[in-house]
Amino acid sequence: MTTPNTRFDQLALSPATVANLTALGYTEMTAIQAASLPLALLGKDIIAQAKTGSGKTAAFALALLANLNPRRFAVQSLVLCPTRELADQVATEVRRLARAQDNVKVVTLCGGVPLRGQTASLEHGAHIVVGTPGRVMDHLERGSMQIDALNTLVLDEADRMLDMGFFDDITVVAKQCPKERQTLLFSATYPEGIAKLAAQFMRCPEMIKVELQHAGSQIEQRWYEISGDSRRGANATERFAAVAQMLAHFRPESTLAFCNTKAQCKQLETFLQAQGYKAQALYGELEQRERDQVLVQFANKSCSVLVATDVAARGLDIANLQAVINVDVTPDAEVHIHRIGRTGRAGESGLALNLASMDEMGNVGKIEQLQGRETTWSQLSELTATNNAPLLPPMATLHIQGGRKEKIRPGDVLGALTADLGYTREQVGKITVNEFSTYVAVDRKIGSEVAKRLSTARIKGKGVKVRLL
Repeated sequence: MTTPNTRFDQLALSPATVANLTALGYTEMTAIQAASLPLALLGKDIIAQAKTGSGKTAAFALALLANLNPRRFAVQSLVLCPTRELADQVATEVRRLARAQDNVKVVTLCGGVPLRGQTASLEHGAHIVVGTPGRVMDHLERGSMQIDALNTLVLDEADRMLDMGFFDDITVVAKQCPKERQTLLFSATYPEGIAKLAAQFMRCPEMIKVELQHAGSQIEQRWYEISGDSRRGANATERFAAVAQMLAHFRPESTLAFCNTKAQCKQLETFLQAQGYKAQALYGELEQRERDQVLVQFANKSCSVLVATDVAARGLDIANLQAVINVDVTPDAEVHIHRIGRTGRAGESGLALNLASMDEMGNVGKIEQLQGRETTWSQLSELTATNNAPLLPPMATLHIQGGRKEKIRPGDVLGALTADLGYTREQVGKITVNEFSTYVAVDRKIGSEVAKRLSTARIKGKGVKVRLL
């Protein structure tokens, strides 16, 4: 039974917005929505602490849409995000939630894309801008974006933006926003920098903290002890071998493996690839194109293991993640809760596998304290390969040269594969169309064949270059 205080129709939202929420499957508010939306709709400044995947995007999107006048063609809301992936996700979600209102224009401003197209989009009139701090600052400096009509500023994943060194950029942007505006700040953790940021440009913010814990039954946690001293890197090989052992035993379709350093990410990626696993690494210094390709392959099930640092993985929302492996124990217990909270979402069960050496037991103790329960230890010797066949992903990814700029849509690609080439809908997976590239997942067994045949076919009446990633 839904209690009244978690129902969207109890909020000061228009009937059309409530009807759209119902159509989108939003029946009941999540904890962060129930705690923040009533205050946000009253126009209060908010600092909300909530993990990725908790429903925070809808929490701030509904507030900024309530403040919006679609008949006024001016930027009225600005959402700052740490990465292009998160900005794209947020913009998509805001567009879905804005369907109840007339012609709301959402523009994304991120680096890695030419300024020209973005400037043209802004000239056509934008109501809501979602972007990364550096690129938003570029447009403000060039005068291609005006924010004198702004009434809502949102800082999404604020702690991640601070991790990435955006403090000064955020300050520059915030100082140019009108003083009489609402500021909504969302952060997974609460480092010192957040208080410093808030003190500079928020007005008597309301603090909201949603419990970090996950239902115990949802996520099964297993801990394994490793010998050696992690500080000297002496046990890296043993750790990597243990990761391969876990993958062979549990055989999860998709795994996110966390390392504390970029160097260890690269080493584990190389180790797992040598063992026959389809693994990719994600870390700060990757070029945007490489990062896009890694994420697309993991999200569409063409890559079984994504090895990442905390900074690189923040802001990623991967659906149906079966397992998280903590290759190292993080010194921050809250970060541990975030790591494991990426599996076991939306009522699904998840698996969190953790490796720890004697010198990391202090960090394990902090996690126990935060979780309010003792750790249960298992033995690595109990892990056996349940199947001798290599753990291969179900899909393979094709890269098509051409994207939104060439007016390619997912339906065009699906039509070329099914109607023209005769493949079934079941053999085709996720289709991702970016500015200049399109990625399509197909059944792994037919990957090479599809790449060859699609290279001689036509999409939107034109021949395309296709390669198997």
